[in-house]
Amino acid sequence: MVVSKHRWMTWIKALLIVLAPGLFLTGCWDSDDIEHRAVVLGISIDKANDSEEEEHEQITGLGNQFPKPKEGLIKLSAQIAVPGRIPLGPQTGGAGADQEPTWFVSVVGHTIDDAIAVLQQEIADRLFFGHLRVIVISEEVAKDGVTRFNDYLRRNPEIRRTAWMVVSKGEAMHFLKVIPKLERVPTLYLSAMVENAVGLGKFPEDFIGLFWTKQQSKGQDTFLPYLETKKEENYQIAGLSYFQDDKMIGTIKPVEIGLFMAVMGVKKGGYEVFVDVPGTDSKVIVRADRRMSSIKTTIRNGKPHVFIKIHYEGLIDEGGNDVNLDNPDIVNIIADEASRGVVEGTTNLIKKLQAKESDIFGFGEYVRAKQPDYWNSQIQTKEKWREVYKDMTFEIQCKSKIRRVGTKAK
Repeated sequence: MVVSKHRWMTWIKALLIVLAPGLFLTGCWDSDDIEHRAVVLGISIDKANDSEEEEHEQITGLGNQFPKPKEGLIKLSAQIAVPGRIPLGPQTGGAGADQEPTWFVSVVGHTIDDAIAVLQQEIADRLFFGHLRVIVISEEVAKDGVTRFNDYLRRNPEIRRTAWMVVSKGEAMHFLKVIPKLERVPTLYLSAMVENAVGLGKFPEDFIGLFWTKQQSKGQDTFLPYLETKKEENYQIAGLSYFQDDKMIGTIKPVEIGLFMAVMGVKKGGYEVFVDVPGTDSKVIVRADRRMSSIKTTIRNGKPHVFIKIHYEGLIDEGGNDVNLDNPDIVNIIADEASRGVVEGTTNLIKKLQAKESDIFGFGEYVRAKQPDYWNSQIQTKEKWREVYKDMTFEIQCKSKIRRVGTKAK
């Protein structure tokens, strides 16, 4: 009896050993070949015209039998990769050089999900958003609010949190049509431009996952890159668009982005400014190389007070002929003048955003973290913080150091 039981246990163990590897060999049961997917690289969202409303296909509703959303129609455009035509390197000629690597398709819908359902009706292969790089929203749409789009984007598991959302000056779909000289795929060039701007210290990191996180915070408002087209074959970062809740309410200029990044303590510097040399009629160009900052909050007279300390390390890229940059005293005077300009510019920027009640700096989060008793008793909500934020006092100190002045042949 004991031998028989032992034999059965041996057979069961052997069977489990044979069947166990099968659990790890089922990973491709639902595989989908890449050539059977419609890979979406970028999408744009514009407001639809009244004439386009008649073209809307009733894919997700049947006339008056189902209620329509109150929001107006949107035009969704998608840039879809054509299998086998995306170049992996420089292409100067040969077979396929004149073939378009992407397919541009536009549809209309009441919501982004509705528009994508209509788009799927026009595309034979299943839409795949795993390689979505950029979402371009027109300024007109952004001012109406982006929450209606964020809900679908956040629920879709294929959309990466490292994709970029940008606001366009003018029609958003145009940004998916422009073909720059350096890249045959507009979306790849657009995403590379924004990512390289972060690497060059010209824009803070703010991919869509960070945007959603800031939108949910109680003491910080959100921002997005603001782009505009230049001529017919290029575009540029024309500034930073700042929001209140989910609605865009204004923009700041590119040079002010550098001041914003200084307050936020983004280390990599990338902007140049003209600095007057006291006692002369000359100007020099000083480029920020590194930035460091610290933010401290206190409660003064029952109101939040913010103390901002900024440290710059800069380079002189270009100097006037009558400026002796070999003299350390002159270099120190230039550094002090640069610091004065930073304090003045940052003060004006904070006051402008206070007037708009948009705290993209996240001062509210500092108060919430460092003065929790004050926050819990006096603030509690994002709406209340905006009322306090517009009258908040602050103090700025800046210290600049010129590390290099360059050399020139004599």
